[in-house]
Amino acid sequence: MTATAPRFGSAPLVRLLLVTTVLLGTVFTVLSGTASAHAALTGSTPEDGAVVATAPKDISLTFSEQVAMGDNSIRVLDPSSRRADTGKIRDLSSGNTVAYGIGLHAGLPDGTYTVAWQAVSADSHPISGAFTFSIGAPSKTTATVPAEEAGGGLVGVLYDIARYVSYAGFILLVGGAAFVLGCWPRGASVRPLQRLVVQGWLTLTAATLVLLLLRSPYTGSGELGDAFDLGGLRDVLATKTGAALVSRLLLLGAAALFVAVLFGAYAKRETHRDEEESEEERKERKDLTFGLAIGGTVVAAGIAGTWALAEHASTGIQPGLAMPVDVLHLLAVATWLGGLTALLVALYRAPSLENAAVRRFSRIAFISVVVLAVTGLYQSWRQVGSWSALWGTSYGQLLLVKVGLVAVLVGIAWFSRRWTGRLGQRAEEETEAKAETEKEAETKTVAEAEAATGSETGSGADTAAATTVVGDSERATQLARQKAALATARQKRIRDADPGRIGLRRSVLAEAGVAVVLLAVTTVLTSTEPGRTAEQEAGATGGTAATAPAAEGPIALTLPFDTGGENGKGTVRLSLDPGRSGANAMHIYVDGPDGQPLDVPEVKAAFTLTAQQIGPLPITPEHLAPGHWSADAVQIPMPGDWQLQLTIRTSDIDQTTVDKNVKIG
Repeated sequence: MTATAPRFGSAPLVRLLLVTTVLLGTVFTVLSGTASAHAALTGSTPEDGAVVATAPKDISLTFSEQVAMGDNSIRVLDPSSRRADTGKIRDLSSGNTVAYGIGLHAGLPDGTYTVAWQAVSADSHPISGAFTFSIGAPSKTTATVPAEEAGGGLVGVLYDIARYVSYAGFILLVGGAAFVLGCWPRGASVRPLQRLVVQGWLTLTAATLVLLLLRSPYTGSGELGDAFDLGGLRDVLATKTGAALVSRLLLLGAAALFVAVLFGAYAKRETHRDEEESEEERKERKDLTFGLAIGGTVVAAGIAGTWALAEHASTGIQPGLAMPVDVLHLLAVATWLGGLTALLVALYRAPSLENAAVRRFSRIAFISVVVLAVTGLYQSWRQVGSWSALWGTSYGQLLLVKVGLVAVLVGIAWFSRRWTGRLGQRAEEETEAKAETEKEAETKTVAEAEAATGSETGSGADTAAATTVVGDSERATQLARQKAALATARQKRIRDADPGRIGLRRSVLAEAGVAVVLLAVTTVLTSTEPGRTAEQEAGATGGTAATAPAAEGPIALTLPFDTGGENGKGTVRLSLDPGRSGANAMHIYVDGPDGQPLDVPEVKAAFTLTAQQIGPLPITPEHLAPGHWSADAVQIPMPGDWQLQLTIRTSDIDQTTVDKNVKIG
């Protein structure tokens, strides 16, 4: 039983839907299963902005979770921007405390020193920052640190694109191959499906190579030219992420062999399976199918494991369980979205498609969605943490919307299965009968041409007559091909008139449309503050995430200051929007005694949550205009009573720090 490739609707619109579905599926896969936030600097000795009487022997940095540091990850610069550290980084971690230190040269003079640091979180994301402290008294400093954060700039954009493209390639490779092997074995000889799977392999391989080259500048200098630095590449290969990328390339070599066999020996056997075959040949074909299924599953799981071992699933709570769950999650996403893409390609590009193949994919897609829902709920639990956070936080509410969309998707899949069962059997029988008639007509035409050729040749005609006979034979063959094309067109018209097939097309497109909405909601979900951080704060305060005190709208406050020097008095106005945990936009306005903007040389801020021993979290706002400073992405890890410290410097040596307790929801 076959189904003709439909030719309805707007082809550009369908292609746009396919591309959008795969790209959003990529984003969904990349972002799903996040176990915890990136590591953050939670403290330092000396603290940011501190003034110490004598030079310390070393500098120590404390982080919220495990990080990886290189030889040049911490730099201490004196007021003249010269290195003041010994260059030897020591691991000071003990128990649950993650800390690193670096020694300082003896006999450092008084002045303001700058500490610049960069590291890589356990989830493979780079982090960086800088702060200052002073020995004796603050002074003017010419020390400069990179303006861009680690993982930012052009290198960061290219790296993120390569990550997304790699997931897209994984979806097409695994999902397309699974569709062919598990749903439509005859599709192994269909060129559009072959191109889909091969393009998935090429995309994933190229993106992995790009990730390997960009990894060093992504976590280090940020300079694109360092992508070809062999020393940096050697350092990357010694890291967990580098080993995962190399392992992925090796597995892709095995995947190339799998694809070659799938579209080579396997496709040839499936194409001729209707012909009379011996018992031994039938057994060899079954063994080949079984071997491809087992080998393909192992290779696909291995490739998925390279993400689970190097990224979010390997950090946070229960990593031993989270990593295999993440592998299942990735395989389910690839089987579902990649298979859906392969089905649409087959419907629109393949000359025919068996109804049985559609029914098989419907069952496999249903199982994939169930696995996706179960594993996604587990990963979400790692972030939400409780039922109260599920109902009482923005993250939990978005998660409920996502679950609802999955339910809608399953409902549409059920309708797709119903339409599959209603595919016009009568139309199929009529089509097959007409095809047989056309085949007989073609055979008769060819036989007549051969008979005419034999008659002409047997009569002892000369060379010119033989040439004429050959021409007649070619015309007869051409006529036979034209008749076959007409029969195929007639067959398509009959099948396109089948209401069951039309319903199937619409339900599959609706399924893809809901998937696009689902993945868009998931994208918003992954940028929302997880509920588990609120649970952690509740454990320290004795409250609950749902009843944690929250600020009503943006925070706005005004504080007086006096640095003690000339033009050192004024007021500082600060606004924090939306004034809750997560990303906030901060604006600082400095006014003189006359109420006019006072353009001071430097303004800095820091947040400290004493109850949880978090902070100070330093913030260096950007100078926008006279008396106006701002920071667009101020991350507040969790709700609570935070101490805000504002440091205002009005001259090279005159500065002061004012503080205020603010309640952040």
